[in-house]
Formats: sequence, structure tokens, C-alpha cells
Amino acid sequence: MLARGCSGKEAGNHICTHAEKMAEGVLCSLVTVDRQGHLHPLAGPTIAKEYSTALDGIPIGPSAGSCGTAAFLGRAIAVENIFTDPYWLPYRALADILAREHEVKACWSSPILQSDGRVLGAFGFYYKENRGPTEEERMIVAECVDLCSLLLEREEVKAENQRLAYFDILTGLGNRANFIRTVEERAKNDPSPFGIVLVDIDHLGRVNEAFGHKAGDGLINEAAGAITQIVGPENTFRVDADEFAVLIEGVPPDLSSICRRILRAMADHSLQENSHTLQLSASCGGAICTPSQNGGVPTYLQHANLALHHAKQTARGGFILYSEELTGAVAERFRVLQTVTSALAEGRIEPHYQPIVRLDTRQIVGLEALCRIRTADGEILSAGTFAEALQDASLGHQLTNLMLKQVARDMRFWRDKDIQLSYVSVNVSMADFDQGDLRGRITQHLAEENVPPGQVVIEVTETVYMDEKDRKVARTIENMRSDGLLVALDDFGTGYASLTHLLNFPVDVVKIDKTFVDRMSGGPGEVIIKALLGMAGGLGVRMVAEGVETADQALRLQRLGCGFAQGYLFGRPADRDTTTEILRDQAKQRSA
Repeated sequence: MLARGCSGKEAGNHICTHAEKMAEGVLCSLVTVDRQGHLHPLAGPTIAKEYSTALDGIPIGPSAGSCGTAAFLGRAIAVENIFTDPYWLPYRALADILAREHEVKACWSSPILQSDGRVLGAFGFYYKENRGPTEEERMIVAECVDLCSLLLEREEVKAENQRLAYFDILTGLGNRANFIRTVEERAKNDPSPFGIVLVDIDHLGRVNEAFGHKAGDGLINEAAGAITQIVGPENTFRVDADEFAVLIEGVPPDLSSICRRILRAMADHSLQENSHTLQLSASCGGAICTPSQNGGVPTYLQHANLALHHAKQTARGGFILYSEELTGAVAERFRVLQTVTSALAEGRIEPHYQPIVRLDTRQIVGLEALCRIRTADGEILSAGTFAEALQDASLGHQLTNLMLKQVARDMRFWRDKDIQLSYVSVNVSMADFDQGDLRGRITQHLAEENVPPGQVVIEVTETVYMDEKDRKVARTIENMRSDGLLVALDDFGTGYASLTHLLNFPVDVVKIDKTFVDRMSGGPGEVIIKALLGMAGGLGVRMVAEGVETADQALRLQRLGCGFAQGYLFGRPADRDTTTEILRDQAKQRSA
């Protein structure tokens, strides 16, 4: 029966029926013992259902009837009078059910042991006379117990396989397969709407890297506790390393209210790791699912994933509910990614260079390398049209790598032509720091073209300063500067950085964002720029004003003491050949 795949209950009932035929007048039962030490009836086709129901969940112990005591002590227990024996006194109600339904007066139970000696269950004989087992019955039960041991070991293996297949080992919650199965059953059996919410732990990878996977696992368990505190463990699933799924019944008018409660609960949880407090935070994306519209589970999951992705990109730490507009945004992102992917494959990525000048002489002292795509028909696409691709870790890494290689090649070209240039700056993103090999890539490309590191400025935006505890960024910046590279803080004042970041992450250049330059005409922009220039002088940092488009802006900046600027007033980004001619013309004017 086991080989044919019969259930444990079917096989157990067959064993009991076989024993009852061999021992005439005897009733048989088979109970299991779970790992918490509670009894659960598995088989006994002739035993009253009322008795089995009453027996279910009783803890084993020294006075737990015949089966519970035999399982507790690990030896056979024979009781010739279930109404007077001390083993049965706490369970007189069970004895009354047996007497009423079957006229049972006595019971003999034998423990069922696993090969390692652990008790798996008990096999019971019930008598209508006040007596114990005969020698023949002992032989029958010995054979039955051996068969039951095989049966229950197999059931344990099945249960463990079921647990591994459908439950997360770390948290004990249902896993992805369990979640999908649950959603499928819910959609199939009930046409009413329900909600799906995906909860993604922020920066779990950084925690694992900085403090080890033990700390990361602790944070995952904290997240599981916070979510189940709001929606219960039966509706919570761990579907990925840093992601949970929540099934919400009833779909309240505002699904975000439950998500806000989940996020607040998570904010109240933290993990102490040595002297560091790891604060739990997450982003949520959700979707309302309507089975009557035949959307299908894959569609529900796709919608929730789109919402989560959008939350992580635009509302980290918050909640986004799926809407049709998100589908259009994702389609546009896919189009952009395809454009960049094709350009990379076909060699249509190239740097264009914008001059950086001294305001007093208008002499070009440096260039900023800006990534451009040349389309198949020759059109030039600026970085703004494919900025979404820079958020993709893989594409962003490839674009930076290609830019570094081409800029180093162009700098070698200008040096060979004896064209004087102080430096060229190259932009890098947070994705480049996350890869962990930024310093090595820069060093390699410069070495291949024999370009001195001191002639290269690496520009980073303020987003890399969002997490002051991320020492990986700080170490990379420190190491790059020790290599001789210069580091510039780009778009200063528009992101997340504060002045204290300049103490923790020293840089060589600070670039004032265009928004302040645009508001200079007697407005607050001029006051802020004046303050920044004073700060830069005190710190020994060079200040460059970006986005200068008019002569009036240039004059105001010069009067304030700003030494360097870039913008359309001094030149638009151009390819290498055009830039080469501009640099040659400047050299001729200087020599004349």
C-alpha cells in the first residue's frame, strides 16, 4: 500500500482491520505523537468518531490514559479497568465514551518507536472484558507496531518534505510556492476581490555585507514579526530573500491603511548588532485582485511587482498601489532599456565633452565627459532621455565602464597631440559603488592609456551620501583619492547631502547646481552661493558653478569670488573631434 502511494490513514486503517480480524472481539486504534508531545488519532475504522475527536491534542504524560502514558514512558501499558486505574482518572470522560459506544472496559497500548528511539505514536487494543493481552495478541501487536513504525516514519518524511516545499525554514512562514497556491485557491473558490501586498526590506544586502548573514537573518525575522503582528502568520509569506507577500481579505476601501500599519510596525523594530542599531525599514507595493474579471494569478503578481518596483524607485519607505498608469511607465522603461542595450551592442555610446572654464580668463581648464547615444540615423540622445537605464545595475555598470575606457582613450589622444588640458571629469553612480570594483576599473583603464590619475575627476551625486553608515562608499572615495584621483560632488544642494557629509566624505571639488545659478538675480540663490563659496575656501575645496547660460550670471559669480564655471555660455557638449578643434583654437589664441 505504501509503494502504491496510499495515504497514511488508509494504510493505518488496513493495519487496524487486519489486527481486529486476527484478534477476535478486539478494537484497534493508531495514534501519532507530534514533536510538541500531543496525541493525534490517525487510524481506527471501528472506533467512534466522538472518541477520536476528544482524544485529539491531548498531551502525553505519566497519567494520560493508556496511549498517552505508553508514549510518554516508551513502554507498553496494560490497564484492565479503565474506570479505576490511575492512568485513566484524569480522562474519565474518554472512558465513558468507550463504554457507551463500544462497551470497552480495558485497554492495552504499545509505543511505536522510530529507529533512533524517539516515540512516533502508540498502537492500542481495546477489550470488552477486564483483562490484559494474551501471548498471541502480543505477537500480533509486535508485527503491527513494526509496520506502524515504517508507516509513521514515512509520514514524517512526507510532512518534512511538505514543510520544506511550502514553508520558509528561517521564519516558519509559507514560502513562494505556498503563496501562489494559496492565491490560486482563493481566486478559484471566491469571486470577491482581495488584496496582495509585497513588502521589500530596504538595504538588506548592505546589512549582510557589513554585519554578516546572521544579522541579516535577524532583521528578516524582525520583519516577519512586524508583518504578522498586523495581518497574522496565516496571511504572511516569505517569497524572496528580502521580500514578503501578504494576502489581505475583504480589501478595505483604502488598502494603503493596512500597509501604513505594516510600515509603522516595522519602524518600531530594530536589531542591535554590537554597537550598531540596525533600523528596520521597507517599501510596499500592492494590487487589488478581482477573480470575476479573470485576470489570473500571474497578472495579480505582475501588478503587485510593478507597484513594488515603482515604490522602490520613487517612494522608498512608502506604499504604491497598482494602477494602469504604472503599466505605461514600465513599458517606457523597457523601451529605454532596449535603446541603451542596442546602443551598447552596436557601439553607439560615445562621450561628449562640455568645457569647464576659469571665469576671470574664460580659459578652458577642464572638461566634463557626458554620456551620449548616437541613434542609427545619426541623432544624438542626451543622458536625460535614458536616465532610467542608469538605475539598472547591469546597464549602469556597462555604461560607466565604456565611458571610462573611451575617456581614457581620448585623453591619450590629446596628450599625443600635445593639447594642454588640466583634467577631465567622469560621472559615476551608486550602482558603480555597489559593484565593488570601481577603483580597479578606473585604475585599469587609465593605466592602459598611460593617463596620470591626477588629470581625472570622478563626479558623484549626492545620492551616494544618503547612508552615512555605508563605509563601503567612504572607503572607495578615500582609496581613489589616495590613488591620485580627484573627486567632485555633483549637483550640490539638490539631493540629500548636508554640510556634515563633506567632513565624513572629503572631496576636492563641489559643483553648485544650476537651480541656484538660475535664482541669482538678487534672490536667495546668490546668498546661498556666497555662503558656499566661503565654506569652500575654508575647506580648501574648489567650487564650480554649473548651468551658466548668460553673461550676467557669469559676472555675478565672478564678483562673488567663484573661480570656475560651466554651461551653455561657454560651450555645449561636443564630440571628441569638435572638442579637439576648440582646444586647438584656444591654444592658438593663447600663443598669439
